[in-house]
Amino acid sequence: MIVIDATNQILGRLATFAAKQTLLGEEVRIINSEKAVISGTKSNIVAKYTRLRSMGIPAKGPYFPRLPDRFVRRAIRGMLPHNQARGREAFKRVLCYVGVPAEFAGKETIMPGADASKLIDTKYMTVKEITTILGAKQ
Repeated sequence: MIVIDATNQILGRLATFAAKQTLLGEEVRIINSEKAVISGTKSNIVAKYTRLRSMGIPAKGPYFPRLPDRFVRRAIRGMLPHNQARGREAFKRVLCYVGVPAEFAGKETIMPGADASKLIDTKYMTVKEITTILGAKQ
């Protein structure tokens, strides 16, 4: 089992790393998912995710999550072939958590090398800020 700490990690690169590991058969657990970051200006990020959130109709979808752990899991799903059997099986091996659960408190975590300090531009938002704007009650 791989435990990934999402603190100050770029969400897209984190999602790619997690998706590759699950396709290889690993169980992936992501802690502190609310602390992952998305690069870009605040106005562009908010516009993108409010548009995604308002797409479709409530009866049919597409459904876009508001909670940080589900938000990160949805990003990982986008990196998987989730319409195929192997992608569905891989997606079942991914779990995301807000904060650090007691079972992972002392375990060694992996930082996939996608730190926000590598960004050229310092404009980014955390997943918690985005989900709060989308309406998450945290």
